[in-house]
Formats: sequence, C-alpha cells, structure tokens
Amino acid sequence: MRTIFSSLSIILISCMSCAQQTESEVKAETPVSLNYTTQVIVPDLNIPWGMVLLPDGSMLITEKTGELIHFNNGKKTTIEGLPEIYVRGQGGLMDLELHPDYKNNGWLYISYASPEGDEDGGNTAILRAKLENNTLVEKQVLYKANPNTKRGQHWGSRIEFDNEGYLYFSVGDRGDRDVNPQDITRDCGKIYRLNDDGSIPADNPFINTAHAKTAIYSYGHRNPQGMIKNPFTGNIWVHEHGPRGGDEINIIQKGKNFGWPVISYGINYDGTAFTDITEKEGMEQPLFYWVPSIAPSGMTFVSSDIYPNWKGNILVGSLKFEYTERLVLENNKVVKREKLFEGLGRVRNILQAPDGYIYLAIEGLGIVKIVPKN
Repeated sequence: MRTIFSSLSIILISCMSCAQQTESEVKAETPVSLNYTTQVIVPDLNIPWGMVLLPDGSMLITEKTGELIHFNNGKKTTIEGLPEIYVRGQGGLMDLELHPDYKNNGWLYISYASPEGDEDGGNTAILRAKLENNTLVEKQVLYKANPNTKRGQHWGSRIEFDNEGYLYFSVGDRGDRDVNPQDITRDCGKIYRLNDDGSIPADNPFINTAHAKTAIYSYGHRNPQGMIKNPFTGNIWVHEHGPRGGDEINIIQKGKNFGWPVISYGINYDGTAFTDITEKEGMEQPLFYWVPSIAPSGMTFVSSDIYPNWKGNILVGSLKFEYTERLVLENNKVVKREKLFEGLGRVRNILQAPDGYIYLAIEGLGIVKIVPKN
C-alpha cells in the first residue's frame, strides 16, 4: 500500500485501518484546538541548522553561515576553532550530534560544507571535536565526500547514532542526479555508516565490493535533510527532498537502493518528467511520500510524556509552507496528518531533547520550545 498526498486542502479525516488506506489520500489538516504553544528561547537567529542540548542544559546551535553558538543562561557565545566552511547555496555549517556517551568522552560531531581537496568548490564533511573553554579542540575529520563542486544544492548533512553506537550521516546528490546516486563507487546521494572514530564497520554492505565507497550503507537518495533513530525500534528513519513532489520517508536498510532518480513520485521543477516509473524491482518503495512537496527538513519521533497525545508520532518541518507537520502512524503507515504552528517561519530542524521537550529551529526567528498550555 502506498499513501498518496495530492493536496494541502484543510479537511478532517478519520484514522482508518491499513487495509482501508489502499489508494486513499491522507491530507494535512489544521487542528481545531491545540494543547501546546511555543516559546522563543533563543531569539535572533538567521538560519539555525543544527542544535543539541548539552548535559548542563545549555544549547549548541549552528548558523548555516558558519557560526557555532553556545547559548547558556540567556547569553550567546561564539565557539572558536571551526574548520574552514564553504558557504554556498544550501551548504555551510550544518548539523550537530552528541556522542551517545558524551558525558564521559565529550565528542561532538559536526557536518559542514568543506572546501578541502584538489577541486574548486566543496562537498560534505563530518568532523568530530571536543569543546574546551568555548573552543573546539582535538578536531578530527572523519569523512569528506568527493569530488568538490561549485554547485550549491543537495548537501544532505543530517547525523544520527543507532543503538549499537554506529554513526550515520547523509550526503545529497549535489545536483548531479544522473551520475552520483546510483553509483556506489562515487560519493553523494547516499546514507553512510561509520564507527564513532571514523573507521569503516567490518559488516558494511559494500566492504568487499571492488572500487565501492565502503562507508556507504544505502544509496539512491536525493537530499536527505531529516534523520532520526526510531526510539521504539532502533531503526534509522530519514526523509528527503523530492523535486516538484516526491518528498519521501524511508526506513534505512543495509545495502538497499532507494531508487533516485530511476523511480520517483516527483517531476522536474519546470513541470516536465524525468522518469515515467514509480517502482522497479530491486528498488525500495518509500514508507510515505508527499505530492506536492512540502520541502521537509528536520524530523523527530515523539516519545516524551510531556506530549501524551503525540506519543509515537513523527514531527517534520516544512520549509516551503512554514509549518510543523504531525504524522500519525499505525503499523508504519501514515494514517493522519496535521499542520501545527503555521506562520512561524521556515522550520529547519526539530529536536526532542533529553529534557523531554521538543524544540524547533525556525529561520529568521530562532529556537522555539513547544510547551503545554496548561
């Protein structure tokens, strides 16, 4: 069964069984009443891309333009010691993630557009470092995608750890859809898996494939800007931008081909087609897809008791329509959608933090906290 969203009309639908969902539409609705509101806790940010809460309750935030900010007790401090950032188009300083054992080892992971290499331009890189006196120290580049290009699109760049401590990250196709995503000897258009120190896991799917990029875990991706560990199953979920339609949610599987650009539910931005098929043997179908595109960025599973009526749902940010989307799941099928907090701005990231609260990174506004009304 494939769930198809064909418009953003505001209607109310009831949750239906998986069997009843065949060929039906799941449209976004605006709730009549909402039990939660938002509070701006970090104001005056331009394009906040990544954010993490540190054990002391303070927050680290990346600005795409190349600034790493430590926010503590109402004060912003700029962290020194970043590598050179290649700011172009959609690229710059991007995601942040803490090591699962951060309290003991202090490792912070950063994705960014890096100019390192022989070619002009840049590509996505993953760095780990420690924070000492507002400066990054012990910096180690764990992965640098190649080749560099001056194209500004599709850097990917989300980071996540699984329950076994493996590090996953995304690199978009960098605008070269007909070359990169389907070729495992090339970087870009992939989800990668590393050990936490940057070494290649011995059971990665292409470890023994001649000329393959052995860090690759799955391929056939366009531009994944949402990545989260499902706290209930441990699986890694991603969403990625389609072109004009065809944004997807996928559960990442070892060695699988997710089809871009051979199969897609989207079309070119000018309305023309680039493929006439939506499925093919050997290529995975999305768990869910959007038509038209909402331009998704950031994603979190809700598992916190602070939001009991959202528990088990996914929250996704929409850059295009400037709202947060709640997806209600039944047996890994989306059965209901809601538009939340419309009009705040372009939602770049969503985080359920260790304190149980959910935070939104809003372009042109800052970091907002979702809080119960009562």
